[in-house]
Order: sequence, then structure tokens, then C-alpha cells
Amino acid sequence: MQRVVTYIIDPALLVIFACGFFLFIFGLVEFLWKLNEGGDNKEGKQHMIWGIVGMLIMISVYGILSLIDNTFHLNFSNPDVSRANNIVISPNLFSN
Repeated sequence: MQRVVTYIIDPALLVIFACGFFLFIFGLVEFLWKLNEGGDNKEGKQHMIWGIVGMLIMISVYGILSLIDNTFHLNFSNPDVSRANNIVISPNLFSN
């Protein structure tokens, strides 16, 4: 389970959060550009709002996953690997 969290869930949350951040920055630049030109800046405001909403959703997802982890003691961050020391591999396992 730790590998799924480390290699799939954490990077996916980071990528989606980064998309929200870049959408916010794009909306901010668009807003300021239209403000300078004197045009309609509604679209820039919408991009900034949706960027903030996306970032808040990703922060909420991360918080909910942490809450579930801590409530049910799933230990996503510290898996129990003490049994790994008791594994014995036969020397003939990989031979022809």
C-alpha cells in the first residue's frame, strides 16, 4: 500500500495542485494584461477563481487522506516491515 501512496497518489495530488496553481497564475496574468489594455477581464477572474478552487480541493483531499490514515492507523507513512527480516529465500529459487 505504501508504494501506491508514494508512487501514484502523492505525485497525482502534486500534479493536480500544480495545475491549479498554474491556472491561477495564468488567470492573474490574463487579468492584469486585460486591465492594462482596458478590456473585459472576466475570463481572468474566472481562471483565478477556478485555480484557487482546484488548489483548495487538492489540499482538502490531502487532509482527508491524512485524517483517514491517522484515524484508522493505516500507517501510510511508516509501514511495518519488521516481518521482512524473517524471510528466507531458497538458494535454488533462481537456478535452472
